[in-house]
Amino acid sequence: MRKLIGAAVAAFALSLPFTGPASADDKVSSFALDNGMQVVVIEDHRAPVVVHMVWYRAGSADETPGVSGVAHFLEHLMFKATENMEAGHLSKVVAQNGGSDNAFTSFDYTAYFQRVAADRLPLMMQMEADRMVNLKLTPEDIATERDVIIEERNVRVENSPAALFREQKRAAQYLNHRYGIPIIGWRHEMEHLDRKAALDFYKQFYAPNNAILVVAGDVQPDAVHELAKEIYGKLPANPDLKPRARPSEPRQMAERRMIFRDPRVTQPYVSRSYMAPERNPGDQKDAAALTLLASLLGGSPTAYLNQKLQYDSQTAVYTSAFYDGQNLDETTFSLIIVPSEGVSLSDAEEAMDATVAQFMKDGIDSEELARIKTQLKAAEIYARDDVGDLAERYGSALAQGLTIEDVQSWPEVLQSVTEDEIMAAARDVLNRDRAVTGYLMIDEKAPTHETSDAPEVTPASQPASQKVTQ
Repeated sequence: MRKLIGAAVAAFALSLPFTGPASADDKVSSFALDNGMQVVVIEDHRAPVVVHMVWYRAGSADETPGVSGVAHFLEHLMFKATENMEAGHLSKVVAQNGGSDNAFTSFDYTAYFQRVAADRLPLMMQMEADRMVNLKLTPEDIATERDVIIEERNVRVENSPAALFREQKRAAQYLNHRYGIPIIGWRHEMEHLDRKAALDFYKQFYAPNNAILVVAGDVQPDAVHELAKEIYGKLPANPDLKPRARPSEPRQMAERRMIFRDPRVTQPYVSRSYMAPERNPGDQKDAAALTLLASLLGGSPTAYLNQKLQYDSQTAVYTSAFYDGQNLDETTFSLIIVPSEGVSLSDAEEAMDATVAQFMKDGIDSEELARIKTQLKAAEIYARDDVGDLAERYGSALAQGLTIEDVQSWPEVLQSVTEDEIMAAARDVLNRDRAVTGYLMIDEKAPTHETSDAPEVTPASQPASQKVTQ
């Protein structure tokens, strides 16, 4: 392994002619290796630091029925031994070099990253390439990590009524698509995850032709190109890799309602989510319109729901709207209202519906829309200040079917959306026949179960994270 690392370091020192960046703003370059691996380089020379990320186009929605949670389970197991490294060696080396590393799983991808000094990039590539093809799993590894992920579910889901509510509501939202299955998995299936299930997923999806390498920081594209060819380019492609195919969602024609009661609930609330189009490559206008609609309805203290329900009528102590557009497949647009003391959930829902109906009549406040667009433009500028955020932005988008051009044009698309386009998107999406309305309620009759000291989760202005971190 030392010989390979030495050769990699030498290759990294080379500077070869290379095509220019895709954008002068982000300084992004992209190329493909002969084995099908996509490589993206984002230059940022302000500090001698690099973020190295490998994204696999495989998440929990790519699991086969009966093994829910295996994508996240494998993410944990990837820190075990390989043919060349002891268990925990990668993280230990990263820490010894003053860096940090982690991994996370979403519905659409699994990603692994390290943040280190720029001259440590060859070493990071070597270790990441090693575990892409040489993972070794023992029965002890399986038993230990299975217990870990089950305990993780206990802490993150079972001990939180709000998390259980969201999980049940999402299952009701999707009639056929695996977005209705929790990323962490259903507990009864997690308890039976075994070595075969983990290795089957590993062999099916962990290959260079199903991976995206993102390198961001104090690097030169031509040097990264040569280094990636030297290390990742030697890995064999999976000749049996098939195009992603998932069960599609049928046309939804009936409103669904659910009530989740739990004695541990400290803050009841109403949540409604509508089926909505995802952000598609080359055609991002609908997603941009829904992004702005969410901001207009519930994205700030001056948003429509907030003004009408929190300040004018004082029906609610909190309202929000959010749209989770960056998904590979059909997604959701959601509304939340937390009622004021003495206001029932049914009255809160009625007030929310009346306010949305009034918004559809009133139309958009042009000054508010201009303010939101200005804020989004500023946020875009600030987002470029963190090389890790940039790497994640490009990596997640590419893993979910978007392109570099889509990422770079997104700010302009947002600025170009008109009031008419936003209202058209609202009329199309806010359809109760394609929605699930949920009540999170206190179950006063049930005995109070012992629980952890973790506080009850209060609805936030953004949806609960749709990725599970190591």
